[in-house]
Amino acid sequence: MTDALWYLGRGSGVVSLVLLTVVVVLGIAGRSGRSIAGLPRFAVAAVHRAASLLSVVFLAIHVLTLLFDPYAQLDVLALVVPFTAEAQPFWYGLGAVAFDLVAALVVTSLLRHRIPPGIWKRLHLTAYLAWPVALAHGLGSGTDAGSAWMPVLTGLCVAAVAGAVAWRFSPRFAESGSVAERRAGALPPDLAGSGPTPQAAHVLRGRENPCDVGPGARRTTTAERAAR
Repeated sequence: MTDALWYLGRGSGVVSLVLLTVVVVLGIAGRSGRSIAGLPRFAVAAVHRAASLLSVVFLAIHVLTLLFDPYAQLDVLALVVPFTAEAQPFWYGLGAVAFDLVAALVVTSLLRHRIPPGIWKRLHLTAYLAWPVALAHGLGSGTDAGSAWMPVLTGLCVAAVAGAVAWRFSPRFAESGSVAERRAGALPPDLAGSGPTPQAAHVLRGRENPCDVGPGARRTTTAERAAR
């Protein structure tokens, strides 16, 4: 049973780190408003939400298994309060910091409707801080750090985030017109860039009653409306 808990704790920690990497990459790349890997924006947002949820689930499994695993020698205080563990206090402390950051992110997400949008967005940035802390925790305290596959996996995670950051600051990174217009309070994406319809153009010029549309509708001029 002890071996099963240990393997489960290690595996869930690695999976949570990979999913957190996906969350960070999509969070950075998704700010452009463009499709990623051929996926439409709504699909990218759905993958981002699913990866976030699964990352939290596997993190919870990771923490609970280590709590009940006698080999880890961790108690509730060491899991929540950083740098209080008896064994490897620094590396386990980094894990506690990452756990606290993710927990704060979850709580604020549940209370999002009660938090001003600007404050919530700043709190949401803790996900970007939790990733390097969790990465360092895995490299320092994980027993798989000396294996052949763990450095490769860690390198892939770092390369993915570094690539997203490099693209974020590259000249090619720019918000698509539809996203920029929505943020500015302009037309919805299906109407953005298409220009006003003929009926809307007449209304804007005051030449047509908006109710009088269609091929057989009677046109009402501005003079006629003023005479009423």
